[in-house]
This record gives sequence, C-alpha cells and structure tokens, in this order.
Amino acid sequence: MQDLIAELQWRGMIQDIMPGTKEQLAKEMTTAYIGFDPTADSLHIGSLVPILLLIHLQKAGHKPVALVGGATGMVGDPSGKSEERNLLSEDILNHNVACVKAQLEKFLDFDASKPNAAEMANNYDWFKNISFLDFIRDTGKHITVNYMMAKDSVKKRLEGENGMSFTEFTYQLVQGYDFYWLYKNKNCKLQMGGSDQWGNIVTGTELIRRKDGGEAFAFTCPLIKKADGGKFGKTEKGNIWLDANKTTPFQFYQFWLNANDIDAEGWIKIFTFLDQKTIDDLIAAHHQDASKRILQKTLAKEITVFVHGEEEYNKAIETTEKLFANQNASAEDLSEDDLNNMEGIVKIDYSADKISTGIDIVSFLAETNIFPSKGEARKNVQGGGVSINRKKIESIDTKIETALLLHSKYLLLQKGKKNYYLVKAV
Repeated sequence: MQDLIAELQWRGMIQDIMPGTKEQLAKEMTTAYIGFDPTADSLHIGSLVPILLLIHLQKAGHKPVALVGGATGMVGDPSGKSEERNLLSEDILNHNVACVKAQLEKFLDFDASKPNAAEMANNYDWFKNISFLDFIRDTGKHITVNYMMAKDSVKKRLEGENGMSFTEFTYQLVQGYDFYWLYKNKNCKLQMGGSDQWGNIVTGTELIRRKDGGEAFAFTCPLIKKADGGKFGKTEKGNIWLDANKTTPFQFYQFWLNANDIDAEGWIKIFTFLDQKTIDDLIAAHHQDASKRILQKTLAKEITVFVHGEEEYNKAIETTEKLFANQNASAEDLSEDDLNNMEGIVKIDYSADKISTGIDIVSFLAETNIFPSKGEARKNVQGGGVSINRKKIESIDTKIETALLLHSKYLLLQKGKKNYYLVKAV
C-alpha cells in the first residue's frame, strides 16, 4: 500500500490530522468516507478536493465511501456560514442526491469484484427510521452541550448577530451519528473533509468512543483560497460547476487557464495526479519563462480531461484558439462554421426584426441578459468593457443594426477579457 498521508502532505492536502491516523492506514485496508452536501443538482469545483481525496485513498489501496447527505441536507450545516440557509423540499433533495451520485460514479471505481470497491451511501436511509425521542435518548446523551458549544463553528454563529437555531445546533450530532453508523455497519474507521468540518468530524470520533468504546480517525484538507483574496471557484457568472450544462467545458478550461502564477503553482499539486518530479520540473520551467504559462496550460488540460474527457478538452482548445489566437484578425475572417462550432461560448437568439430597425447598444445588452440591467450595460460600455465583432464599442449611442451582422445573422460579443457570446438574429 502507498503511503497516502505522505502523498497528500507534499500536495498540500492535509491540514489537521488525528494522532494514529497514519498508523491505521499503514496497518490495514481502511474504509474511509467523505460527506457531500446535496444543496444543488451538481457538485462544483469546491467539491473536487474531497473527490480527489477519495480517489487518492482508493489508489493507495483503501476503500472509499461517498456519503450523500439526504438527511443532513434537510437540516443545513452551520460550518462557515453566517446565517441559516433555506431548507429544501424532499423532492428537490431527492433529485439533487440522484444527480450528485451520478457525478461521483464517474470518478471512483465501483467494481464490486475489487476488495476496495467504492460505495455510495445516503444518510437518509438510516435517519428515516429513527424517531426524535430515540435519537436524543440513544445518541444525544453521549455528547455534552459543553462539548458541542466549544466547537468553532458553533461559537462563531452564537457570537454573530443572527444567532443559531436548534436545528443547526444539532447538525454536528447528526453528522457525528453518520460516522458512528458507518463505523458499526461498514467498519468505517476514518472520516475526511474540509478544514471547516473538523469540529463535526471529531464529534463523530468522540461518539464512536463514548457509545461503542471504539477508535476512529480523521484528517482534513485546507479550504482552497485564491491568492488575490477572491473566493475559489467563483466567477462573475457564479460557481464553476462540474455539470457541463451549467458550466461548459470551454468555460471550465478557461477558469483554470486564467489562474495567476501563485495559484497555479499550488493548484497543480492539488488538482492533478502528476507526480512530484513532473510538477517540480513544470514549476522550474515556469520560473524560467512565466510568459509561456506552462503551469496554467498543464493544469487546465489535466483537470478538464479528468472532469470532461479528452474530446471536450480538444473542443475547448479549438474554441480558445479561434477566440484568442489572433485578436488582431478581423471577425469577418471567421467562417459561419467557425462561429457555429465554437463549443462552450454562450449562444443567444435575438429578434432579427429589432436589429433590422436598429436598437441602442444598452437596451440590446440588457434584453439579451448579457448584463442584468441597463445601468450595468451602460457602465460597462462607458468603461470600454464591451466589444462586438472584435471592435470595442466606444459610445452608448451605438446602434445594433443589420450591417453589423456577420454572415447576415451573427454578432460575436465580448464582455470583459474572457466572456464571449454568439448572438444569432432569428
């Protein structure tokens, strides 16, 4: 068996670790789990770190369990949150759980003939049969309120102006019970997660010790942050999703390609499976000539192929070249096929009649939802942030007219540096 902890440590993927964890992993094939929150019908790139932890675990010969929180999703985890989130209906949760399961099955090996085959679990399966009275009698009595109040996730919320509901306060006990159930029923001895989960995770190990006299282990990975202080995985369009229908492979590729040098140096260790020597060589080559962006290109390739496959990566490259390779070339040089085959840029249909009579640029940008309001559109045009057919729009008095259309039907619109839209007159 590979030394999982050593592998994760050089990659910068371990923050807190419980004593004895490394020894447990060296002793035997260990079953370990991570919980995934089904608050949406797709995971986003923030979920990639726990997915990668489970993959590294399985590669090292251990058995991964991916737990989808069908029950805990009904409660809401207070960790890292400043206020209580909206609770989802059972129908929406069931839909989200099914979608998240399908995504996880793409990344882990579920071949049941292997001793360390991955497994899925849904904590609703065991919580649905437990009454409130049974839970507070059989589980609640083992963990004191003092113990729960000492956790950072609880303290921060109690000190905040909105306080904390009883529902949220019980979350760490509910998550702790997940670990206990998996320990008893699946011989699961290790829980992993983000560093904001440390308090919830050790409550599970404590419950196993107090309720069953057993020993369980834990480690967490750091929460990923951007060097410029921006939130990892967020763009002006929102989350970067793993679902190609929510974030196209082109947009996904561009996110990683546009990482700054500091982020790319850390992310290539975390988000790829390249070995230490290969990564060290790439970093050295990048330091020799950062303008080649070798780190960003390698990172973007590896992670796009991993999530979306080689074919979608190749399409993303093709679109990137058409859009960015020769910015000085006229948009008129792009054939109709070039425009139609740009995979992943946002495509919008717009009224040909409105274009034929002429519509002002501000109204056009708002009506196509390229900007959420006329005010935003006006501000961006005045700031030089909008181009049509590779020509910067200089004035808010500009009219969108038939003469601007490429091949009598298209407008190639650019917002800022990286956001492209193909508007088709219909």
